[in-house]
Amino acid sequence: MLPFPPRSLIVSCQAAASSPLHGPGPMTLLARAVEQVGAAAIRANGPADVAAITRAVGVPVIGINKLGDRNGVFITPTPAAAGDVIRAGATLVALDGTRRPRPDGSTLAEQISAIHDEYGVPIMADVDDYEAGLAAREAGADLVATTLSGYTGPGPVPGGPDLELVAELAGALDCPVIAEGRYSTPELFRAALDAGAHAVVIGTAITDPAAITARFLRAAT
Repeated sequence: MLPFPPRSLIVSCQAAASSPLHGPGPMTLLARAVEQVGAAAIRANGPADVAAITRAVGVPVIGINKLGDRNGVFITPTPAAAGDVIRAGATLVALDGTRRPRPDGSTLAEQISAIHDEYGVPIMADVDDYEAGLAAREAGADLVATTLSGYTGPGPVPGGPDLELVAELAGALDCPVIAEGRYSTPELFRAALDAGAHAVVIGTAITDPAAITARFLRAAT
């Protein structure tokens, strides 16, 4: 059973190392703030942030563990990386669900099986296209998210979210589809739900004041 209901808003509380908000303290405050107004779950990176946020909120925490080369598989790339955030308190774990080679040489199915067997938590596969979504579900993922759409190809990152992929996966899979990636307005959030998403993850548009400020400043010019 999923830890959050249909048509949920999940908030990704992450900050780059260069941000003044980086670290468990600021991320925990953000998580508490969005929980107060109805966020159904939090997505957090790394054992320290996951542990702090889990202690502070009453909603599920989706743990990820970004490690290694960001040009390849780096979102929870191994079972050991998953174990670190699960032991820190993550309710479920998200990992790279693309068809790219994994750093330890394992298959996605092997990684998912190892995490299921060792920890028994639900697994969300972050995919980049339709075929990867189908393959991730076949490999045993409990949820499939569109997180990496637009981020693994040779071209520039699109300006908006991949609503078409959400609709395609929602129509083909027998598991919940989570929309994530460049959802910057309430209208896009609603569009993802209407396209069939079980929930939508929003990060930058809610939790990155630098990006939000820059959007306003661009409007002035």
